[in-house]
Amino acid sequence: MRVLVPVDRLPHGWEDVRGLEAQEVSARRARYGRNDVRGRPPRSALQSLREAASDPMLWFLVGTSALYFALGEHVNGGVMLLALVPLLGMDVFLHHRTQASTEGLRGRLAERATVSRDGQESEVPAEDVVPGDLMRVEAGSTFPADGLVVRGQGLQAEESSLTGESLPVRKRPLGRLPPGAEPAVEAVHWGLAGTRLLTGTAWVRVVFTGPETLYGSIIRSAGQEARARTPLQQAVAHLVAVLVGVAAALCAVLALVRLRQGFGWLDALLSAATLGVAALPEEFPVALTFFLGAGVYRLARRQALVRQAISVENIGRVSCVCSDKTGTLTEGLLRVARLLPAPGTSPRALLETAVLASREEGRDPLDVALLEAGARDLPGPPAPTREATFPFTEERQRETAVVRRGPGTLLAAVKGAPERVLGLCALSEDARREWALRVDALAREGHKVIACASRTLDAAHWHGGEPDRGFDFAGFVGCEDPVRPGVEAAVRECRDAGLRTVMVTGDHPRTALAVARRLGLGGEHPVVLTGEALEARLADTGGAPPVDVVARALPAQKYALVKALRRQGEVVAAGS
Repeated sequence: MRVLVPVDRLPHGWEDVRGLEAQEVSARRARYGRNDVRGRPPRSALQSLREAASDPMLWFLVGTSALYFALGEHVNGGVMLLALVPLLGMDVFLHHRTQASTEGLRGRLAERATVSRDGQESEVPAEDVVPGDLMRVEAGSTFPADGLVVRGQGLQAEESSLTGESLPVRKRPLGRLPPGAEPAVEAVHWGLAGTRLLTGTAWVRVVFTGPETLYGSIIRSAGQEARARTPLQQAVAHLVAVLVGVAAALCAVLALVRLRQGFGWLDALLSAATLGVAALPEEFPVALTFFLGAGVYRLARRQALVRQAISVENIGRVSCVCSDKTGTLTEGLLRVARLLPAPGTSPRALLETAVLASREEGRDPLDVALLEAGARDLPGPPAPTREATFPFTEERQRETAVVRRGPGTLLAAVKGAPERVLGLCALSEDARREWALRVDALAREGHKVIACASRTLDAAHWHGGEPDRGFDFAGFVGCEDPVRPGVEAAVRECRDAGLRTVMVTGDHPRTALAVARRLGLGGEHPVVLTGEALEARLADTGGAPPVDVVARALPAQKYALVKALRRQGEVVAAGS
C-alpha cells in the first residue's frame, strides 16, 4: 500500500523532532477541522423508530385497526394495535443490542494523544490533534491519526482492524520524502488511526485527521450506502397498495348500491367499512411479524447481531459470502505450529532456545506465542538469569539474549530472520540451501518462520557485547494463525448449499492461499488476486472476476468488490 502525502500539510522541517506553535495549531484546526475519526454519531432509538415507520406493514395494521374502531369493534382494533408492539419493539431492542455490542469497537480509537507544542510535550484529547502535529506513541497505545513515522526503533504495529493482517507489521522512520507535490510513501512508514503500536516508541508527524484517515474513510463509505428495501418489503408494499385499491373500489360500489336501494348515508358507509375490513387480510402482517421475531430470536441465540427484523428475510437469499480471514476464519492469534530442529538438536532444545531469546515485556505477538508454547511444553525450573538483551531492529533482524547457565558459563540464544541467523552459524553451502528450501516450504503453508541458534560463552572473557559468529544452529520454528474450530465445516456447508465464498484479507497472498487450501476454498487450485489486481479488473470490466481469495486488500477494495457482486445480482453477506 502506498499513500499520497500532500506536502502542504507538513510544516517546514517536518522530519525534525519539533512540534507546532500554538498559533499554527489554531490555524490548522480552523482549516482542517477536528480529529473526529468516528464520523457521525450512532443512530438514536428515535431514528430507529422513524425508519421502522417507513414499513408499509405498520401502516397496514394502523389502517385496519382504525377501521375496526370505526365499526365499534374495539377488541379487534386493540389486537391490531397490539401487533405493532413486537414490530416496533424488535427494532428498538435490536438497536440497543447492536449499540451495546459495537460500543467496544470504540476502544480501537485513541482518547488522548501526546503531542509536542510550544517546545514541550503535553497530553491533549485526540480530537484536538491537527495535521502537522508531532505525536509520541508508546507501545500498547493506539495511533490517534494517520501520520508519517519520523523516529523510533524496533517498531511493530497491529493493523488487523484495517487490513486483516494477522502478523505484526514492521514500521520504519521515513528519512526524506520522494520528490513531488504529492509523493507516494510506502505503508511501512505510516502509523494509522485505529491501529495499535506493539513495540517501541514512535514519533509520528500527523498528515490526515478525522474523516480523511483510512479509518474515517471506512466509516464514510458505510454511511453513504443507502439501505434498500428487501424483496419482502417491496412485495408487502405492492400487496397493500393492490388490496387497498381493490377494497376501496368495492367499498365505493357497495356504498352506491346501498344508497340506490334507499338506505341512508350512515348505513352505506358502515356497509362499505365492513366490506373493507373483510377484504383486508389483517392476519398476514400479524403472523409475519411473529415469524420475523422467531427468526431474530434464533439468530440472537447464535450471537448474531441483527439491526432490523426484516433483514432476517435476506439471510435466506444470500448467494455469496465475503469473509475476512484474521479473527473471522482464523483465531487472530499467533501459535507455534511447527518445530524443525537441526540434526542433533531435540524439539525441546529448539523451543527452549526460542523461549530464551523472547521477552515478556513489550508483548510482541511472536514472543507471546513462543512463551505460551514454552509454558505449555517446557515444565521445569524458572528461566535462568538474563545478563543482557539485544532487541530486534530492522537492520539486524534478530534478537539475542545472554543468560547465565552456571558458574562461569553463559549461553547466548538468538532468534530472527532465517537468512540472518543462518549467517551467524558455521554451516556448509549445501546445508544452507537445504534449510532455505525448508523456509520456502513452510512459508507456502502460511507459516511465519524464524530461525534459532545458540552459543556457549565464557563469562570471564565476555565483555558485554552481542556475539555475532560461532553459533550452533538449532532449527526453525513455524508460527501460524490457526483456523477457528468449525470454520472448515461451515465453508463446506456453504459450498454444498451453492453459496459462493470469497476470502478477502490484507494478508500476504501466500499466507491467504495456504488458509484457503486448508478450508477447501476454490478446490485444489483457488484463484487468488491481490487487491491492486482486483481494482484494475473492476476498472476494466466493471464486474467482479471469478476469484476465491483477494489478498493484500484495502478496505476500499473490499467495499468495491461487494458493490460489484451486488451489481451482478448477488445477495452478499460480508463478515469481518
